[in-house]
Amino acid sequence: MEIFLAPTCKSLTGTLGRGFGYYIRSTKKGRFFGQRSKHDVPPEGHWRFILACAQLAQAKLHIGDIRIGWEELQGALYLATYFVASEKVRRNYTDKNKVWYDARDILNIKTTFGL
Repeated sequence: MEIFLAPTCKSLTGTLGRGFGYYIRSTKKGRFFGQRSKHDVPPEGHWRFILACAQLAQAKLHIGDIRIGWEELQGALYLATYFVASEKVRRNYTDKNKVWYDARDILNIKTTFGL
């Protein structure tokens, strides 16, 4: 997942909180991505990290938007045992409706499926 910073934020790295199992890392070219930690990751940790980034983007706090591919999102939902939402993401790709998701899409998935 790529993370686009808000205009008011120059850099953002590290964890967003305990229990996600993911953190934000930067590249030498100044791009930011979500990264799995080497420690134990709870089954719902990846989904919770994606959702936390989307919520920060909605509030325009540090994060301006995110971009996540369907495979990563589908996998995160599946591991969190949100099978219906996971299948919908897979089906959207198969039907050629959606390949990439942004913060607004993530929040819509949360609301639509009551996650």
